[in-house]
Parts: sequence; structure tokens; C-alpha cells
Amino acid sequence: MRKLILGTRGSALARRQTQIVSDALRRIAPDIEIEIKAVQTEGDRRQDVSLEAFGGEGVFVKDIERRLAAGEIDIAVHSLKDMPARSPDGLTIGTVLPRGDVRDVLVGRGGARLDALPPGARLGSDSRRRAVQVLALRSDVEMISIRGNVDTRLRKVQSGDYDGVLLAAAGLERLGLIGEVSQFFSVDEVLPAVGQAVLAVQCRADDAETLSLLGRVDDPTTRAAITAERAFLDRLGAGCRLPVGAYAEVSGRRLHLRGLLADDSGRIARDDVTGAISDAEQVGVELALRLASELNLELVR
Repeated sequence: MRKLILGTRGSALARRQTQIVSDALRRIAPDIEIEIKAVQTEGDRRQDVSLEAFGGEGVFVKDIERRLAAGEIDIAVHSLKDMPARSPDGLTIGTVLPRGDVRDVLVGRGGARLDALPPGARLGSDSRRRAVQVLALRSDVEMISIRGNVDTRLRKVQSGDYDGVLLAAAGLERLGLIGEVSQFFSVDEVLPAVGQAVLAVQCRADDAETLSLLGRVDDPTTRAAITAERAFLDRLGAGCRLPVGAYAEVSGRRLHLRGLLADDSGRIARDDVTGAISDAEQVGVELALRLASELNLELVR
């Protein structure tokens, strides 16, 4: 197999995740030569702007995708939750690795859990999905936008700028920081983002050699789950601007998809759909239509 150039963001977490992908590829192709190339994305360059203020989607992936399409890199390693519901023309998700811990977590100052934080506690998060669900658990806390890498966010808790931050368990685990967690939220309390805890490897759709290699490390269970989740997001409007969560679990040949959608007033709709793995996309579409109907939202096709 020829040399592969892997594109990734430059953060410590992105590099660690790229190393996980690199190790998986080397296990099946020990002689492969791999070069890792860091790419600064728009989301990385503009740390002073909240993700909501960007007004678009894919701010952590588009710059990498452009280099992939141009042939500057051979594959791109993404956190799937950062990816829009559809890949650009000419690109495809060649593999998804087995999913990590999907839960969201609280890192509270002094190890405090959510119910032990002081009244009006300041919690850092740049995810409306997390914010609306945590506020449903405790309405008096103040949700404050926070940007920066994981270490930066943890320091802001230690320094007292925030009483806690909301993060993904998978990222902390991959960085060896899971011991910082004060509280793990169950998926019943805080439903994860579409594709959360999944590492996705993107390549050019016409690169048969790379697709063949990536296919050997693809996890079919994770693939079925994220197919349903991404169909759900796509039917809502690809990069839905409203708070959205989804989590699919596979058992045998069946798939159970839970979903959440909130409107601008903070109303939350939750529902779930079960179906065959072979109907994963339709399961996602059906759930999107149910939740939109519950909130009286009109979906544009």
C-alpha cells in the first residue's frame, strides 16, 4: 500500500484521535507509511466567536475537506459530530471506528455534581443541545459560551471563571483526563449529539484503493447507528440550527433511535423509533418528522 497522508485539526484531541485511526490502519497494513498533516480550520482560527455566531455548519471540517478534494491529503480524520449530515460531492465517509462513550459529562469545580453547584452557577458550554437539556435538569444555572481546547476549558474551571464545564466523555477519555469528571449524564438526562464519540475517516469517493483499505476497519454496528442518526439530522435540515440530539443503539438486526429537538422558546420534544438495520435511513426520517410535528415546525425538503 502506498503512503497515506492523514489530515486533521491540530489540537491535542484531534492528534490523539488521528493516532487511533493510524494505529487501526497499521494493524491491518503494517508496512503502510503514514504522514499526519495538521490543518487549521475556521473554527480553530476564530476562538473569540461562539459556534452559534458562525451561522454555518462544518466550521471544523470544511478546510480539511478542501485539502482532501484537492489531493493534498489522502484521508481526513473527523469527530463525526462536527460533520454536516452530507459529505460534499466527491467525498465519502470511508470508515467509522467502534464508538466510544457517548455520554456528556460535567467537570465541576471541586468535583461538584450538578445538584451540588451553588445557585446561579456558571456553566461553560458552546452547545445549545447540552444547554437546553441541562437547564431542564436545573433551571437556575447560567449557561455561558466557552471556546478553546479541553485543557483551556478545564483551566477556566480551576481558576474560578466557571463553576463547571460540559464536555464529551469520549474526548476526555482519549486524552487520559476521564478522572476530571464530576458527573456522567445518562442518555436519558442528556441525549448526545448526532455521531458523538465516533471517529469518521473521509476520503475521495473515486479513490478505490483507499476505500478498500478503510473498509477493512469499518465497524458495521457503528455504521448502522450513525446512518440512522445522520438521516434524522438530514431530514431536519442537515445542519439544523435548533438544538438536536440523537442516539441509535443496535441489537441484532434491529435498531432503536432516540431523538430530541428543541425550538427557540426552549420547548423540548423527545421520541424514539425502532426498525430494522436495513431501514436505518427511514427510521431516522420518521423520527425527524415526528419531532417536527410535535413542535409544529415545518421542514423544508
